[in-house]
Amino acid sequence: MLQHDTLFIGGDWVAPAGTGTIEVISPHSEEVVARVPEGTPADMDRAVAAARDAFDNGPWPRMTMAERAAVVGRLADIYDSRQGEMAETITLEMGSPITFSQLAQAPQPLGMLRYFAELGRTFPVEEERPGLFGPVIVRREPVGVVAAIVPWNVPQFVIMSKLAPALVAGCTVVIKPAPETPLDSYLLAEMIKEAGIPAGVVNIVAAGREAGEHLVSHPGVDKVAFTGSTAAGRRIGGICGEQLKRCTLELGGKSAAIILDDCDLPSAMGFLSMASLLNNGQACVAQTRILASRGRYDEVVQAIADMVSGQQVGDPSDPATGIGPLVAERQRERVEGYIRSGIEEGAKPVVGGLDRPFDRGWYVAPTVFAGVDNDMRIAREEIFGPVLTVIPYQDEADAIRIANDSDYGLTGSVWTADPDHGVAVARQVRTGTYGVNMMNTMDPNTPFGGFKASGIGRELGPEGLSAYLEYKSIARLG
Repeated sequence: MLQHDTLFIGGDWVAPAGTGTIEVISPHSEEVVARVPEGTPADMDRAVAAARDAFDNGPWPRMTMAERAAVVGRLADIYDSRQGEMAETITLEMGSPITFSQLAQAPQPLGMLRYFAELGRTFPVEEERPGLFGPVIVRREPVGVVAAIVPWNVPQFVIMSKLAPALVAGCTVVIKPAPETPLDSYLLAEMIKEAGIPAGVVNIVAAGREAGEHLVSHPGVDKVAFTGSTAAGRRIGGICGEQLKRCTLELGGKSAAIILDDCDLPSAMGFLSMASLLNNGQACVAQTRILASRGRYDEVVQAIADMVSGQQVGDPSDPATGIGPLVAERQRERVEGYIRSGIEEGAKPVVGGLDRPFDRGWYVAPTVFAGVDNDMRIAREEIFGPVLTVIPYQDEADAIRIANDSDYGLTGSVWTADPDHGVAVARQVRTGTYGVNMMNTMDPNTPFGGFKASGIGRELGPEGLSAYLEYKSIARLG
């Protein structure tokens, strides 16, 4: 069993302030596979102090952006050499199928490091504009100390969507990994030391809710970058609002995939299997509402049922596995509660249901519901598991109405033989990202974020770098 007894603060491995530990439990075997220290508010104080000193007095914010980008590029090279280890670690700690970990959990963070390293080499830090009384310099400066609070479902992806642009911008960072997935952050800390990033620029403290709220509320933190549930996002946004503290909130989703009547179903199913069920359904971008016309409804239900039934459920370390376990016992209970609710509200499970695939491990049977109304809980609330709902629509206008009839607005997709018409549909759906005959894969070069209850602000792209910069106008006479 893996054992860590220190935290990464101030560029070094330090003893925690408390004696609490976090047990990392395999979702597949239900066995303890690692123990790490549980961070306390006192540990957060120490981490913020280190980040504050590194920002106020250290070299990192005073380097040019191009110089910082070069260091981030060095970190990317080191990360590249350890991708396989990172993928295996994430599969161990949270049950992501190893094929998905190798395809996305490890490579996509590397892609973000490389993207922001390249962007930082040419990003304009200053520009001169004509003003009323003469030229004005518009300058971009780092926002300061950043608290990065990340979830367990795609831990390195979410860390890097915050850390990479924050580092290039010149910020210092305190990362709070989720208690379910602390192990990957220890690998990252080792890489940060090897890359030569100055002490205190990056600090990592795995902890629970109390220490996390202490970090958010800390007066030494200038910005909070959070990914997680909408409920937690509202709480964090409220604290930041009271303190006039900058924040970026990437929250939940309940995305709709619109299948138009001219769609080639066999072709679409290959893509929808990833778009709807990736990471065991534990993805904010999952397309879990499938919208089908009444004329093709039964055909679409059968195609989706066949697609889901064809997924191998089992050990996430097996390359043949398509769907593994959920991250924790409480998550399984939550998802099963939604399945029960769907049945009680009159929806019909055509695949799956409440029978568990195995006696051991936190597995849920992948489930497809037919006969779903968009007002049902299973159609309104984010389930975060392998549960799909197929909802009928009358015509295209009705499909767009149903897609928009949601508290969320993170992503979505449309499936059609006419891609140009698909773009016209995309322009009418109120979401932050959209895919035509594909799932929008969160390209590092384009902004990612949501409308409505799916969050505030954008990550990735030049917009993601700008989120870690403050603007200063310098006017002068003579």
